[in-house]
Amino acid sequence: MVIHGLLLARFAAAPCHNALVVTNVFLVTDPLSAAAEPNRRRILQLLASQPRTVSEVAAEFTVTRSAISQHLLVLADAGLVEAEKVGRQRIYRVLPSGLQRLQAEINRFWTDELDSLVADAHSQHTHTTRRTS
Repeated sequence: MVIHGLLLARFAAAPCHNALVVTNVFLVTDPLSAAAEPNRRRILQLLASQPRTVSEVAAEFTVTRSAISQHLLVLADAGLVEAEKVGRQRIYRVLPSGLQRLQAEINRFWTDELDSLVADAHSQHTHTTRRTS
């Protein structure tokens, strides 16, 4: 996305006084990271029930419409939502393929984490057993 790229270039070239904004909005590209932010998860839940305009989504939050637009941009860049321009408005909807990729990432994450946990537990048990013998 051209605007997103220009914003990244601007933030990369100048010192950033608001690192939280850069971290939460501009540098997220993968579905898991995009959906990890609570406002974006809520946006996904709202859009899963029906497509909505930015204003309709923003009406459900206490943050500004501009902040919601930025969150929607992150979700779109991550492939979780898409926008259709209708007149002067953009209608956002969830992309099923994006949610499937998100689910696959979550499954992969839990599989890897659980495998590591089991290996650590086994190693700890083996180490403890050797010391007590």
